[in-house]
Amino acid sequence: MEETIKDPPTSAVLLDHCHFSQVIFNSVEKFYIPGGDVTCHYTFTQHFIPRRKDWIGIFRVGWKTTREYYTFMWVTLPIDLNNKSAKQQEVQFKAYYLPKDDEYYQFCYVDEDGVVRGASIPFQFRPENEEDILVVTTQGEVEEIEQHNKELCKENQELKDSCISLQKQNSDMQAELQKKQEELETLQSINKKLELKVKEQKDYWETELLQLKEQNQKMSSENEKMGIRVDQLQRKDQKKLEQTVEQMKQNETTAMKKQQELMDENFDLSKRLSENEIICNALQRQKERLEGENDLLKRENSRLLSYMGLDFNSLPYQVPTSDEGGARQNPGLAYGNPYSGIQESSSPSPLSIKKCPICKADDICDHTLEQQQMQPLCFNCPICDKIFPATEKQIFEDHVFCHSL
Repeated sequence: MEETIKDPPTSAVLLDHCHFSQVIFNSVEKFYIPGGDVTCHYTFTQHFIPRRKDWIGIFRVGWKTTREYYTFMWVTLPIDLNNKSAKQQEVQFKAYYLPKDDEYYQFCYVDEDGVVRGASIPFQFRPENEEDILVVTTQGEVEEIEQHNKELCKENQELKDSCISLQKQNSDMQAELQKKQEELETLQSINKKLELKVKEQKDYWETELLQLKEQNQKMSSENEKMGIRVDQLQRKDQKKLEQTVEQMKQNETTAMKKQQELMDENFDLSKRLSENEIICNALQRQKERLEGENDLLKRENSRLLSYMGLDFNSLPYQVPTSDEGGARQNPGLAYGNPYSGIQESSSPSPLSIKKCPICKADDICDHTLEQQQMQPLCFNCPICDKIFPATEKQIFEDHVFCHSL
């Protein structure tokens, strides 16, 4: 993949911190002809594992960091690293992306962390006909090459030391691997025992499962018989249950209806109680007023009797009939004629007493007294103060009764 598509992972790692011996470049030419594709051959060492974002770049000799690449190609991951042929890989650089000058370059293998894992010998891009031309190297270039050789020798020594350290680590890892192998064998032995135990448990549970299946079939048969019996009982008792349910529904409807009636009656009684309290208060005030007027009339009667020379206590008690009382009353007086007879102000005959339409009392109450006093002229409703003529007594009683509903 060309560098114009996506930049590779790089870092500011210096040459002293690189590990050039983990990837080895093979068959690197001293020069490559410009205008042609370049194939780079490389080999992975035993302990190196390539990763998905590793790449190979062409660097100008003298580079300091992996960011100074000229062009690069992504590494193709092998399918099986244990195969010997898989460790020998190659990548091809297209001629369009190669350098056009005659400077020295080298291949470098960079992993996805930006660390250099291998570097090739320097090479040039120049035509083939310049192979026999004597190259004159300046003193500065010679010093630079010598310095580079010293660095390579130093790095080679470091790599040797690193190789010794890696060999030691390898020995330690081999010993640890042997220990792990012994542990693995122990675990495998335990695993076999567990597998044998699991197999025994499996056989046991399979036997139990067969027994449970037989019991399930037996219970299913019994359940089917019980279902048939229950179905017969349900068909037998269904009609009776339906009748019972219907009766319960009727009872429920009747109870709900009765409950509604009781609630309505309770509401009416509450309303009547409120109205009766209002009527009672009004009648109490009217009673007090009538008692005051009665006291005035008594004092007036006493005065008139004294004037006529009669004694109130010595007068005989006469029970006038309703017709006589009505005939002797003067329709022009609201409370009767005080001169027509003392007996008119006495208690009325028990035969003439009717049930009070307001308080439903059988004896004399304030309502009946007021009605008897109002009888000669008119009837006055004690609740709404509506006035009825004396000829409409029944209408008046019905009117007062309606207030009590």
